Amino acid sequence: MALVVQKYGGTSVGTIEKIRNVARRVARTYDEGNDVVVIVSAMSGETNKLVALAEEMCEFPSEREYDVLVSTGEQVTIALLSMCLQDMGYKAKSYLGHQIPIITDSASSRARILEIGEENIREDLKNGTIVVVAGFQGVDAQGNITTLGRGGSDTSAVAVAAGLKADVCEIYTDVDGIYTTDPRIVPNASKLEKISYEEMLEMASLGAKVLQIRSVEFADKYNVVIHVRSSFNDNPGTLVMKEDADMETVLVSGVTCNKDEAKISVRGIPDKPGIAAGIFVPLSEANITVDMIIQNVSLDGFTDITFTVPKGDLKKAMKIVEGVLEDIGAKGVECDDKVAKISIIGVGMRSHSGVASKMFTTLSQEGINIQMISTSEIKVSCIIEDKYTELAVRVLHDAFELGSDD
Repeated sequence: MALVVQKYGGTSVGTIEKIRNVARRVARTYDEGNDVVVIVSAMSGETNKLVALAEEMCEFPSEREYDVLVSTGEQVTIALLSMCLQDMGYKAKSYLGHQIPIITDSASSRARILEIGEENIREDLKNGTIVVVAGFQGVDAQGNITTLGRGGSDTSAVAVAAGLKADVCEIYTDVDGIYTTDPRIVPNASKLEKISYEEMLEMASLGAKVLQIRSVEFADKYNVVIHVRSSFNDNPGTLVMKEDADMETVLVSGVTCNKDEAKISVRGIPDKPGIAAGIFVPLSEANITVDMIIQNVSLDGFTDITFTVPKGDLKKAMKIVEGVLEDIGAKGVECDDKVAKISIIGVGMRSHSGVASKMFTTLSQEGINIQMISTSEIKVSCIIEDKYTELAVRVLHDAFELGSDD
């Protein structure tokens, strides 16, 4: 008997019939002699509706009440799936995050999991019950409902799998694995049989939407093997696991793009110690993630700093930066939300040269201007105009010969 944790995303539970399909798949896993814990997202589109209601109500809603609102989508799904399983003759029980409990910090809308309560789940599993858990949510030390950010159900699933020491964590979605790039942009993108935690961390952080980055961090830390599969067929998916020798022979594993980026440029900053901290400390305190940062060469004692933030945080970030301009002695600030980040990823970059130059040459041949560059051991990222996003992905995918012959 194995302990199997399964997670189903919003598109997999988007209708009553799809929830019935999930119930049949869960029941089949249970009938094979396994203990089963299921984590589900809200039905497709429901979270967006709840976010829209909050934005209609006020421009800057309370973060606590925002989490109370958007966490309700998963409550519907766990109840419906449990009802369906019970109607099929199985023992099933649903849990909200605070009932397990999934303990998090107090960073509303992007909380981090600190601890998973095991006692309630293990007791139910002993009694032959299929446990259905609301993804995306938890509770902080003060009893406030918290949410884990978009894609947070992935993190819930991997954290539960790690806490219970599950044999496998299956992430079911609307695609049957992880591809070299988005197949909607490049139809001949190849499905990867396996990918390292490190590569997947980069892909998740750089725009790949299959797994949330914190779920991969959890899997890497606790050595949880993730199997990314489709909920609509039985095809083998992609294993996310520790790096092995085969992975190093591949120069580039994937190309990602992310249009959820915005660029902020602070102009005419005095070039002296403490100025950068005057910008980035307030942003950090507001839980705004800063990604790429470039500081120009000082000219006459002044410089410019340009950085990127998630597009959804742009308005909030601009308000914070505008509030510190006088304190840091800057001459002004401007922003641009018409940008995108294009990245190439591969552990093979560690042992091969010329990867970055090939990327830059390929983009220049298409007349695509590079505004910012960021690198690590296994990735190269560029900020470009968002209108060139799909073209950049296609030409880079071809340049590194990632396409499938099928």
